[in-house]
Amino acid sequence: MNYTEIMVRYGELSTKGKNRRSFIMQLAENVKRTLADFPKVKVHAERDRMHLLLNGEDSQAIILKLQKVFGIQNFSPSIRVEKDVEVLKEAVQTVMSEIYTGTETFKITAKRSDHQFIQDSNQLNLTLGNAVIDRFPEIKVQMKKPDINLRVEIRMDGAYLSYETIQGAGGLPVGTSGKGMLMLSGGIDSPVAGYFAMKRGVEIEAVHFASPPYTSEQALQKAKDLTKKLTPYVGGIQFIEVPFTEVQEEIKKHVPQGYWMTITRRMMLRLTDAIREARHGLIILNGESLGQVASQTLQSMVAINEVTNTPIIRPVATMDKLEIIDVAQEIDTFELAIQPFEDCCTIFAPPQPKTRPKLEKVHLYEERLDIAGMMERALAGLKIEEIQASEKAEFADFL
Repeated sequence: MNYTEIMVRYGELSTKGKNRRSFIMQLAENVKRTLADFPKVKVHAERDRMHLLLNGEDSQAIILKLQKVFGIQNFSPSIRVEKDVEVLKEAVQTVMSEIYTGTETFKITAKRSDHQFIQDSNQLNLTLGNAVIDRFPEIKVQMKKPDINLRVEIRMDGAYLSYETIQGAGGLPVGTSGKGMLMLSGGIDSPVAGYFAMKRGVEIEAVHFASPPYTSEQALQKAKDLTKKLTPYVGGIQFIEVPFTEVQEEIKKHVPQGYWMTITRRMMLRLTDAIREARHGLIILNGESLGQVASQTLQSMVAINEVTNTPIIRPVATMDKLEIIDVAQEIDTFELAIQPFEDCCTIFAPPQPKTRPKLEKVHLYEERLDIAGMMERALAGLKIEEIQASEKAEFADFL
């Protein structure tokens, strides 16, 4: 069916008070970015709902994209027709002829915001219901939970017909909760963590550590592709590549093997925190799941976290691996994540990492490293790229 408009209903935004307007404006901006490939679409955000005027754009493609925008409870595609009773009667007959298969029950739900219209809501219900019965004499009317609820809304600028209510992604508009830096390894867990964070309104920037020549271009591209899988929920995500070769070589040279992982993760956290501060982020996000690997025991987390006071959010910390995989499959990141391109953590992984690292030993071994110098050189070599939901990708300036 060739829809002319989509009416969007807000989800959790409806409970907001004084911040409501800023939440709605952020949602409108996110919708515009997500629909950047459809330049004719006009977005009109109002207090209670949002209207998308399609102006001839492909409604089915837009519906698929809209289902992934956080902050939308549900939406109804609609058809605009002339405000004339005879035109409306013909329109409801046309719509029903496309969707009625011979078994469904129906009702008409009419409302009018234009009170100058010739018929009120009850009269419209009767007139248009009779028009449907004239066309399909065998059809049954059902007032409670009909199979087809054909809504007719009379507004100042025209009459709108809709019968579908499509579920949205829910949550809060991305950006309303502030910015966070997502430590994106290229595995299964971190994209899922980013997805959950965005659903609660966090604008994420993906921080990926690359150690060429030990890590390949394919591993880097895999991380970018995973980031792109998350862009439909917001429109675009900044991807930050951190050169990590020197850091890992120095750790391997000066630190006992059992502590490679702990000190590597501490360096990653220091660098991510420095990037967060420079780019005005508020939190750090990662895909750690409690007890899954050596670096994710409580004792390891305590030793690694010591390097920062910044809040670290772990959206998948208490989830089983199979639960994480289910979400990864749902958001279409799983098949990418299991591609066999090793990241810097797996290439330099020691055979027997410490699961209960002692902080005094961590401090002793870190004294052998030029931490400030390595951080300065790594931060000077950052590469920042905007990964967009549309096919166009733009490179941003360095930090």
